[in-house]
Amino acid sequence: MEIHNFDSSNSILNNFIAEIRDVDKQKDSMRFRRNIERIGEILSYELSKELEFHLKKVTTPLGKKDIGIIQNNLVLCSVLRAGLPLHQGILNYFDSIENAFISAYRHHTKGDDFDIKVEYLASPSLEGKTLILVDPMLATGRSLVAVYKTLEKLGKIKQVHIVSVIAANEGISYIANHFPKNTKLWVATVDKILNKQGYIVPGLGDAGDLAFGNKL
Repeated sequence: MEIHNFDSSNSILNNFIAEIRDVDKQKDSMRFRRNIERIGEILSYELSKELEFHLKKVTTPLGKKDIGIIQNNLVLCSVLRAGLPLHQGILNYFDSIENAFISAYRHHTKGDDFDIKVEYLASPSLEGKTLILVDPMLATGRSLVAVYKTLEKLGKIKQVHIVSVIAANEGISYIANHFPKNTKLWVATVDKILNKQGYIVPGLGDAGDLAFGNKL
């Protein structure tokens, strides 16, 4: 798996990461969502450099110009509900992309042990498509693997790009062993450890709750 980690260089991306981590600024859920969306826009721009392009002749008022245009058949799939603001950021840049949505959540069995439940899926065919799979928090990686196994049933996927805001090293290693070797991970920042409950430390908390409010 090819990893694109952007926390090793200074850019405006750092400002957005700092704000979504800050416990005081997290109280503003609208700002939290907007910052996640802006992170999605930045990662989309970087991801776009790895896509396939073809020349298209564009007519201007004064002449014609050949311009490289994306030719991949793209499908954007987000893991509900935390993935929605990141989904919107990517959608802002890829105007004609197809959309898919899937649910995945932790079903706790005993103590800190849990299974991943996938209960909802709405998606076009993935046959021959380039899949952009979105989950803001890549912790253990088990949710993404469960999601991908479900999506594989919808057709032979040409290429997979995974987009996350914060990942843990353990989760990156896990998905690297379960996704195709040509998968590309785009992540804004990486934290070293998970706690015993499988949450990223220092992370930022529950992205879904911070974006949309606490759940039962």
